[in-house]
Formats: sequence, structure tokens, C-alpha cells
Amino acid sequence: MGRAFSMARKGVGVRKAGIAAAIAAVFLLGASAGAQNVQTGPEVIQAVQHDVSPALRDLAPGQEVAGEIKREMPLRLFHPAGQAQSQADPVLQSTVGTSSDITPGSNFAGVGEGDYGFTDLYAPPDTNGSVGATQYVQWVNVSFAVFDKTSHELLYGPALGKTLWSGFGGGCQNNDDGDPVVLWDKAAQRWVMTQFSVRTTPYLQCVAVSKTGDATGEWYRYAFEMPYFNDYPKLGVWPDGYYMTFNMFNGNFFAGARACALDRNSMLNGATATAQCFQLSTSYGGLLPSDLDGKTPPPAGEPNFFLAFGSNVLQLWKFHVDWTTPAKSTFTGPTNIPVAPFSMACNGGTCIPQLGSSQKLDSLGDRLMFRLAYRNFGDHESLVVNHSITAGTSVGVRWYELRSPNGAPTVYQQGTYAPDSNYRWMGSVAMDGAGNIGLGYSVSGTGIYPQVAYTGRVPTDPLGTMQAETVMKLGGGSQQKTLNRWGDYSAMSIDPVDDCTFWYTNEYLKQSGTFNWSTVIGTFTMPGCGTEPSPDFSISANPASVSVNAGQSGTSAISVTGVNGFSGPVTLSATGCPTNATCWFSANPVNAGSSSTLTIATASSTPGGTYTVTVTGTSGTLSHSRNVPVTVVAQAASFTLGASPSSLTVNRNSSGSTTVTVTGANGFNGSVSFSVSGLGRGTIASFNPKTVTGPGSTTLTFKANKNAQTGTFNATITGTSGSLSSSTTVSLTIQ
Repeated sequence: MGRAFSMARKGVGVRKAGIAAAIAAVFLLGASAGAQNVQTGPEVIQAVQHDVSPALRDLAPGQEVAGEIKREMPLRLFHPAGQAQSQADPVLQSTVGTSSDITPGSNFAGVGEGDYGFTDLYAPPDTNGSVGATQYVQWVNVSFAVFDKTSHELLYGPALGKTLWSGFGGGCQNNDDGDPVVLWDKAAQRWVMTQFSVRTTPYLQCVAVSKTGDATGEWYRYAFEMPYFNDYPKLGVWPDGYYMTFNMFNGNFFAGARACALDRNSMLNGATATAQCFQLSTSYGGLLPSDLDGKTPPPAGEPNFFLAFGSNVLQLWKFHVDWTTPAKSTFTGPTNIPVAPFSMACNGGTCIPQLGSSQKLDSLGDRLMFRLAYRNFGDHESLVVNHSITAGTSVGVRWYELRSPNGAPTVYQQGTYAPDSNYRWMGSVAMDGAGNIGLGYSVSGTGIYPQVAYTGRVPTDPLGTMQAETVMKLGGGSQQKTLNRWGDYSAMSIDPVDDCTFWYTNEYLKQSGTFNWSTVIGTFTMPGCGTEPSPDFSISANPASVSVNAGQSGTSAISVTGVNGFSGPVTLSATGCPTNATCWFSANPVNAGSSSTLTIATASSTPGGTYTVTVTGTSGTLSHSRNVPVTVVAQAASFTLGASPSSLTVNRNSSGSTTVTVTGANGFNGSVSFSVSGLGRGTIASFNPKTVTGPGSTTLTFKANKNAQTGTFNATITGTSGSLSSSTTVSLTIQ
């Protein structure tokens, strides 16, 4: 069943008229339905504008107009009703030890009140940032800045977001409406920046891709038109596209989540680009696309993963895009992944306390927090994500590591970090190349000002636990009355050069007030990362699961990919083959960079059901496995008849008998009734018993009267069970 939701928009001040002041709507969020839906044939959108910009460093940073009224930026919130926690949180981590394997790095000021000549005019800051090869780019609300990664020197800005679209025309050039995202495309060594234009129509998503790894250089610029108000856009980088999600509003009514793939290859080359979009129903909102971390890409052809949450489940979708034939693109899901019970922080709304202020802060507990970070370790794939939930009498950060997202997705570990009575929310989580997890967030309470903190874990820590907390930046004040918005998100990213350093940015206040937020950018590292990796390999299966009818064969291509220079042969084996089936490989062993076809040949007697065939690759001391779920569709239940003896001689005025046997197949257990045809005049047949249920037998007696017709007859015996029937014959001689 679904859950009833109501939505109310906070932040009534879009700087000019355009979005209605307040809304209330009701919709259902599919929380427990397990059936998957495959959407095909996406809406294809052509970029309405695209061009190349002059070098950003040659453009004067746009600045806000002095004296403009300070306002909140638009956000339409989901407020779930009645999502009660059915039991105590079984993964609550209410205490932590004093030990920590985290090594703090340096912190420096981001864009905020009083820094770099910046003055806050809008709230919340929507604190977002990403680290590249040599630079760190931060984007807060309507302004961004470029910093040198090593010296922390300000290279450009703070500048209005629309500076990126100077001379572009339309809403992208004229509007600065916020909800920004900046990411570093690690494979292409480029920057991707996006914000929406919603103060004027048409509604646009403005996207810019840098021509080089220098954010102060030239940019390829695009505008994609949206059918409705495209609220809360989020971005993920994937090999075959830039993937985005939106919460769509048609006027004052929620129109459902929207998932789009943007043509990354064309945009990296400044060519005309399209987007392919799937529109979900009002049953779903707050989706995140996955964003690739690390130097190992996902297996070739793997879809991008999208995630949201329902009632005690995570909801997973798969977006497979086909740029050649868009009609073949699919958006599949959701797959419901059960998680430990939880209640959303503040029931999705406002309840975060602060020192010295009666003003409570917004939790945004109604959605997952940016990013959904993906990493391929070769022998397994992981997704990490977080959101804010009720933790006893306060609020904590619920975090997850999911594995096998393209096979049978499972929660490898999960935890709720709430080590004391303070409130923790607005988190962002990522994983480094060694499997360490870093989690940053805001902390506040009745005894402290809102501050910025982080924690983390190493792979040897007990599953579901984080280490001691480190404060990145103490708060100097609380947000005052009339402003409850905080966030609406923060950003944790991994240094693409060493694949080890965590970079985190979030907001705080230097002193109590309203519209006076500041931000901090900081780093930390964890042990075991950065050592020279040994040669290794990974194996993948395409398709990741197989469906086959009993009596037929199914196949999956098993590919071996070398990691860190591995080039040796890998011997494959398969265990868990279905009952009465055989499994073999077309080639064995297999060299790195090659593949072998796994064949699963079933028998007609193979029982239906889902089996897990585990493919293991071994090379010396190295061994990795991949599970391939195999679904066998059993043959329909049936039966056959046999007679013994199959020939019989009966004299006139006498009788003779044969045994008729019902043999069932594929679990047959129906009731069989019998009849006989082909007898001569004066011979009658009778069965005892008259019916047989399931496999069994009956006695068929032939009785010839004194005037019975003589000769040899083929007596046809027919058994009937519903729509099923079977026959056998007996050669009957009357003399």
C-alpha cells in the first residue's frame, strides 16, 4: 500500500513573481509495492540552445544588486504523513569510542557572509562543491567560486551562476534561480555545472561542460526545456551520459519525479545534444542518480542506478540509455530493498533546535541527501547514500552501503549515527579507493550552535558503525526567527588524483542572525588508502540474470577485466546449477579482456524457481565470484497413461482386466476420469476406481457377453483432467 503525503512549499520568495506563493497537494508514494515496471520509449528533448562561452576568466564576475531584498529560494517539500517507526531502530549507533583513524586536513572559507567580499542575499545556501585535478569549485545558491586545490587561493569569483551563460540569452543568461550542482567528470577530466531557470518560462535546466580541466576557461553551454517546474535537480556522471533527477510540479500540483539522461559524449565535444527523459507518476519523488567515483568504470553497458526511499525500503531503478535508438532505452523499477525500520526526521519537516533561539531548522528528512556515490572495486560494486531520521529523542544520519545493484541488490551494511542527544542532519557520504567511508553533516542542539562535523569508518570496523566525530567548524551563532531553511544539501567528494582525500563543504553561522550564513571547505583522509595496488581482476556477467524455460538453455557472457595491469589467465567454475541441469563455459581459462559464454542447459524435469549460479574466477591466489540469478520457468503440469498388459484375450461370456497407470509430470496432482472407445458389439468396459487423483492406477475390466462380436479391437483408453488429456491403447481379442 502507498502512503498519503501532503506537500507545502517553503521559501515563498522567488525574487520576482513566477511561482505561486504556497501550495498544498496530496499524493501517494509507493512504499511497499515490489512489482517492477519497465518504461520504454522515453521523451526525447533537443537542447533549445547551445554554444561555447568565452574564457570565464575574461568575464567580469556577475554580482548581486546592492540593496535587493533578501529572500528564500524556492523549494517544494515532501511531508509524509503517518510513517511511524514500527520498532526501536535496530541499527542505531548511540555511542562511539574515543578512537578515530581519521586524519584532519586543512579547512578554509568558502563563499559566505563577509568572505571574499560576498554578502548573503538569499537562503539557504544549497552548499555544493566538487574537487578536480587542480581546483575546487564551490557553488552556493546563486554564486560560485573557483579555488586552487593546493594553496586554497581564490582564482575566480564569487560570481553569479548566470555568469557562466553570459551572452547565451534567455532564462539561463537572465535568471539566477539556484539549486546548483557542480561535479568533476573524472573520466573526461572536465567540470559539469548546472542550475535551473524557473522565474520565467519556459522552464529550463541550464548545463555547462568545461572545454578543459580548468574551470576558469571556456565552457560548452546548453539549455534543456522542461514541461513543468523542475524543482530540486540532482546530477550524476556516468560513462554513457549525465543523469539528472527532478521533482516536477505542474502549477501548484506535484507531477511526479522525472529522470533524464543527457548526451555526455556530444556535450563533451560542444555538439548538438539531446536528453532522454522518463516521467514517473506522483507515487514517487526525491530520486537521486548515481555518480561515479574512482578510476574503475562500471562494467560495460551497465545502467545508471537511481534511488529513493519508501516505508522501510530503499527503491532502486535502472536507467539504460540507447542514444542510437531511443525507443530501446528503458527505465526499470522500482526494486524494493528492505532496510531497518525508520521514521523521517521531523516527519520530513522542521524540528532541529539551536542554542539561544526558539527558531527550529528544517530537516529535509523527506528525501535522500546528495550524492548517491557509486564505486566499482572489481570484485564488487557499492553505492553509499544517507538521509536524516528520528533517532530516539533527537535526529541522526541513517547511512547505507548497497552492493550488487545490477544483480540482486542487498544492504551490505547500514547504521544510524546519533552518538549523543544533539541533532545530526544534512549529510553527504562517499567512499575512497580503499573502501573507507566518510560522512559529513550539520550538528545542532539546545546547547550548541549549528556546526559542521564529520565521521568515518575503515573496512575493519564492525559493520554499520562509525568512529568518533570530528568537528570541522564550530558555529558562532544561531539562525533567528522567520528563517527555518537550512541546507538544502551539502557535498562530500573524493580527490580524483589520489582517490583518498575527502573534501567536504557545508554551512554555519559566524554569529546569530538571518541571511548571514557562511560556508567552510575542508579535507580529511583515512588509513590504508593510497598504497600501490596489486594486479587483480574482476568478473562480470551480461546479462546479469538469466531466465530459461525448463528443457531449454540460457546463456550469459562472463567477462574478465584486468585491474592494475593484471594480464594472466583466469579459470572459471560454476556452482549452484539448477536441479537436473548442466552448466559449462565456451572457453576456459579466459585471459583478461576476454569473455566466455556460460550456458545453463535445463531438463524438462528441472523444477521451476530462481537459482543462484555462482561463477568463480581463479588465478593463482586471486579469486573473485559473481552471482548470476537463474530463473527456470517449469513446464506445465501434465500426465500420461499406460496399460499393462497392453494386449488381452477374452472369451465370450467371460472377462479380463488390465491395469491403467497415471504418470504425472511437473507436479501434476489433478483428478483424472477415464473412458474407452473402439470396442466391438457386446463388450463393455468398467474402471475401478472410476477416477484417480494425481499419479496412481485403476483397474480396467472388459466383459464380453455370450453374443459378443469376435475379432481383435484397438481399445483406446482416454484420461481427462480439466483441459488436459492423455490416451493409450490395448489390443483386445474377443474369441
